Amino acid sequence: MSFNIKTTGTWLLRLLAALLMLQTLYFKFTAAPESVYIFSQLGMEPYGRIGIGIMELVASALILFPKTTAIGAALAIGLMAGAVFFHLTKLGLEVMGDGGQLFIYALLVLFAGIGLLIIHRQQIYAIIKPTQQQGI
Repeated sequence: MSFNIKTTGTWLLRLLAALLMLQTLYFKFTAAPESVYIFSQLGMEPYGRIGIGIMELVASALILFPKTTAIGAALAIGLMAGAVFFHLTKLGLEVMGDGGQLFIYALLVLFAGIGLLIIHRQQIYAIIKPTQQQGI
């Protein structure tokens, strides 16, 4: 068995993104006060909280399966870009005395997603590549 830095690095990025998103699901799905506060501030409580939680769950699962990593990474990038946007515009970097932890988590997942999308860009090319039409 040999050590492959690309494979190891890819799995570290996958685990970082997926585990950070998955660990926040408990708070979203149990209506923890912090989550309710955040989504109330955004005018998205409760449907936005639950919907975003479901999308983060889907993104995490897609990231962890090698054949769908790029799709999950793209979804995670979109979700975390939204989170960063709302932290910078409505919520502030620190929410309810968290010391900026949620903002940092969003940035980590965003950058991990970008890295994964770059590494697995061939998966996206295969999806969007136009099919060749034969003999018309």
